[in-house]
Amino acid sequence: MSQLIVHAGDFTFQARFEEQLAPKTCAAFRKAMPFESQAIHVRWSGEAVWMPLGDLDFGVSYENHTSYPAPGQIILYPGGISETEILLAYGGVHFASKMGQLAGNHFITLTSDLENLATFGKTVLWTGAQKIRFEEV
Repeated sequence: MSQLIVHAGDFTFQARFEEQLAPKTCAAFRKAMPFESQAIHVRWSGEAVWMPLGDLDFGVSYENHTSYPAPGQIILYPGGISETEILLAYGGVHFASKMGQLAGNHFITLTSDLENLATFGKTVLWTGAQKIRFEEV
């Protein structure tokens, strides 16, 4: 099982790829690592932060997709109706855009320090964009 470190603002989380459930998404994301972006608070989806990626194409379609990621689950929306994005749930989420409900590929799950996840999300909400970096261990 591949292990990851996710540096999110002032927090660090251990994580794992969901390789059995989303092998193509994991392989595509792995090629882009280390992956750095800015996390901003979602507009329509609830308690989550997202990384808008514009027309970045990971070359994947739907696999292990959901509209309701649980706290600590990270999904990749491969683009189509809306822009490509990565979303990290820290609370209740119903993944959507101004076009309506979306589904993204659940491909990473945080495995440590989940007690800090809501604090990270609320920091993004109240103070703005935070740096985020994904790296494989």
